Amino acid sequence: MKSLGFLLLLLCWETTNLLAQGIPSEKEQIATAVLAAPAELRDEAMVYGYNPKGELTVLRKGTNSLICLGDDPKQAGINVSAYHADLEPFMARGRVLKAEGKSFQEIFDIREAEAKSGKLKMPASPSTLYVFTADGLDAAGAPINGYLRYVIYIPYATSESTGLPLKPTFPGQPWIMDPGTHRAHIMISPPMPEKKK
Repeated sequence: MKSLGFLLLLLCWETTNLLAQGIPSEKEQIATAVLAAPAELRDEAMVYGYNPKGELTVLRKGTNSLICLGDDPKQAGINVSAYHADLEPFMARGRVLKAEGKSFQEIFDIREAEAKSGKLKMPASPSTLYVFTADGLDAAGAPINGYLRYVIYIPYATSESTGLPLKPTFPGQPWIMDPGTHRAHIMISPPMPEKKK
């Protein structure tokens, strides 16, 4: 029985060790997460990242209004974001529902109902989300083929209330997505830079 207990303990330790090997250090995660944020807001931003078990956790508390979400080590490439703290209830609720296995449409419908009922607090004024993607990081930790796009959440805004089109007609043109809903937002996607090989 003692040998079985020892084997289970060894297996748990080995599993944790293997998980930890695929997760960058807190310092590396923070440096990558803040790539989505404006340079002048990076040092004071709150940062979410992953612990050695692969669980989302706060890596650094912030002192300004920006929250950075680190790269998921289980996914290929780099995908990090930064958003105004007023969006945290919306973002956090989405993470919970996704973890429960809900589909994109189910998450949308649940948050829409909760926002309308007042259960889910949405920003009272426009709030920005920055999304930074890259193919990976080079040996010096610099992003390879990095790309930054912008999203400005304006709950319940419409094309009529903003004067924005429902689709872009040229690269980088602002347009409104999900108009008239809790998730209404302005999309700004600059032209993609030429990829480095």
